[in-house]
Amino acid sequence: MTVSTSTRTATIGPVAARPYAWPYDGAVPASKVAMINIDWQVDFCGPGGYVDRMGYDIGLTRKGLEPTAALLAHARDTGMLVIHTREGHAPDLSDLPANKRWRSKQIGAEIGSEGPTGRILVRGEPGWEIVPEVAPIAGEVLIDKPGKGAFYATQLDLVLRSGGITHILLTGITTDVCVHTTMREANDRGYECLILSDCTGATDPSNHDAALHMVTMQGGVFGAVGTSDAVVEATTWSPS
Repeated sequence: MTVSTSTRTATIGPVAARPYAWPYDGAVPASKVAMINIDWQVDFCGPGGYVDRMGYDIGLTRKGLEPTAALLAHARDTGMLVIHTREGHAPDLSDLPANKRWRSKQIGAEIGSEGPTGRILVRGEPGWEIVPEVAPIAGEVLIDKPGKGAFYATQLDLVLRSGGITHILLTGITTDVCVHTTMREANDRGYECLILSDCTGATDPSNHDAALHMVTMQGGVFGAVGTSDAVVEATTWSPS
């Protein structure tokens, strides 16, 4: 007998991953898992945005969009908590550190300056918005952050703990910067993390590979590395 989605519950794991089957504590109800989508913004993976203006190949940062969109649909179906983050600064740039602004200016894409997608990394501008392939739907959490990590100067930890979340799936860009920083922050707070290699990307392939390799060291120092397909395959259903 087929059980309808509305009357069944999902469990995630164990997921085939490196260096251990995720999560470490066995299968977990989907209701305790959050899928955090880091900075899938025009500024990071769209034409004319911040990354494009710096001269990097946005094909590399866009590479994980298709598998992320597929996993996002799965997460919504299973009842995971879906969270999206956006990096950006206040229009008056009062929350922009001087050294961050200086560095962006040196590479020809000064934060706050005008570009093809509006003012670079400024809240409310077209480049700050999440790309349509993985855009939030009504009821999903949006975290606006001024820094690289999603826990810094945000309500993310409160949202996760209020929702009873203990486990996190990570997608987004870039693997070596905002995603990795968020994973480290989450690990320090006791969350069991899985970074998805096919749902992340960096401006340099070697940085992407190195960031993933770091996770696997010391028995999984920040968690584990897996794929979106492995998460789907490790999902089981039972009547609610």
